[in-house]
Amino acid sequence: MTTFDPAAILPDDLLERIRSRAAAVDAENRFPDEDLAELTDAGYLRILVPAELGGAGLGLTEASLLQQRLATASPATALAVNMHLVWTGVALVCAARGVDALRFVQEGAAAGEVFAFGISEAGNDLVLFDSDTVAEPQPDGSYTFTGTKVFTSLAPVWTQLGLHGLDETSPDAPRLVYAFVPRTDAVVTRDDWDTLGMRGTQSRTTELHGATAPADRVVRRLTPGPNPDPLVFGIFGVFELLLASVYTGIARRALDLAVETARSRRSKKTGTSYAHDPDIRWRVAEMALAYDALLPQLASLSRDVDERADHGALWFAKLSGVKHRAATTAKRVVDDAVLVAGGSSYFARNELSRLYRDVLAGLFHPSDPESAHATVASAWLGPVEG
Repeated sequence: MTTFDPAAILPDDLLERIRSRAAAVDAENRFPDEDLAELTDAGYLRILVPAELGGAGLGLTEASLLQQRLATASPATALAVNMHLVWTGVALVCAARGVDALRFVQEGAAAGEVFAFGISEAGNDLVLFDSDTVAEPQPDGSYTFTGTKVFTSLAPVWTQLGLHGLDETSPDAPRLVYAFVPRTDAVVTRDDWDTLGMRGTQSRTTELHGATAPADRVVRRLTPGPNPDPLVFGIFGVFELLLASVYTGIARRALDLAVETARSRRSKKTGTSYAHDPDIRWRVAEMALAYDALLPQLASLSRDVDERADHGALWFAKLSGVKHRAATTAKRVVDDAVLVAGGSSYFARNELSRLYRDVLAGLFHPSDPESAHATVASAWLGPVEG
């Protein structure tokens, strides 16, 4: 069996160029256009597209490793690209389960289209299972969408926005409509992304004013509420696994920086490096133990999605769980790295300072801690009565 080498697609020199730009992207609160250009040239946006359609033909198992590696250089760039990879991953998952409605996503990605993720809405804690966006059917089979989406990563550069809205007028209504709209005057992107961290994602608010999805870009009409449909499973599974991969990459970078700093700092009291201090050694060991536990979880679940394993009613609990553990573990690892590094990490110019801010975003992505616990509890205990 051939072992996949992420460096074959993300070589060290490319990774270092991305890392060298990350601080300026964050400080200037701008989109990492140079990173996207280089990643596009490297074929990165096509990694989940089948080889016969012009892509690299990789699966989620390999994409997870690549996103971990990219996140060690620039978490914001990795998170932004994640949202494009989610849709190409969903297309792959659906095709493997007999749903070919997203083939145009694969073909579009191979041709240079950039797909963004337009699902999140302020106050909609049902996420995939309902929508406040109005989806209006048109006589030709197309739909228009009116509403507001939040946290739309890749906002300055996307060419196709995958979204959902609620159709309450068709004879079989209500129906959740999943579709893709192109960037037109009916889509307004607010310049409102001024955040604590993950600034390079430019995940701006998107207003939809009757934005039209052509009939051949309407991919699913589903009953609101929990649904085992391959599209819903694909979105949830790919989203959670790739998010977990980004935050696992942050944990790895924080661990590497802690080791590097411990070796270079010297104690005036002992005259030796902090790498010999028993308290520092214990803290670094705790970080490594926590990080190491994430790797087999991600590899196993990603492989299970690729190979169509059957976890039945536990699938959503497992996927929520791995994202929750990755995000919370990464935060804990970064916290410890800051303590190992000492006061220098408090300066904005220090990479750990940026990681400290970036890692906080993991707590807000679905599934957030409350949602993850509710999903796992329902899987094991059943729904709440009354």
